Amino acid sequence: MADMTDEQQRDFEAAAFRRLLEHLRTRTDVQNIDLMNFAGFCRNCLSNWYRDAAADAGVELSKEEAREIVYGMPYAQWQARHQTEASAEQKAAFARNRPADH
Repeated sequence: MADMTDEQQRDFEAAAFRRLLEHLRTRTDVQNIDLMNFAGFCRNCLSNWYRDAAADAGVELSKEEAREIVYGMPYAQWQARHQTEASAEQKAAFARNRPADH
């Protein structure tokens, strides 16, 4: 690994995370169930992990606040604009592949 400080590593990880969020915000055609079925995580997982990290640092975020950070808008607004009904195939795949914590 390149010689970097802990602060640089943190900054690079944060930049990669911001880029991931921006990518997911532009790929609204990719539904959370698709992400879960193919990658084992979704936007809601990211918001939960963000909220957990904040709590570990003593910062309280509500579920809705964390989701707004990840989605770039209130979750209800994102759902109304972009969420579609999952197909029977998507639901069956989710039932087969569902992580234990979902």
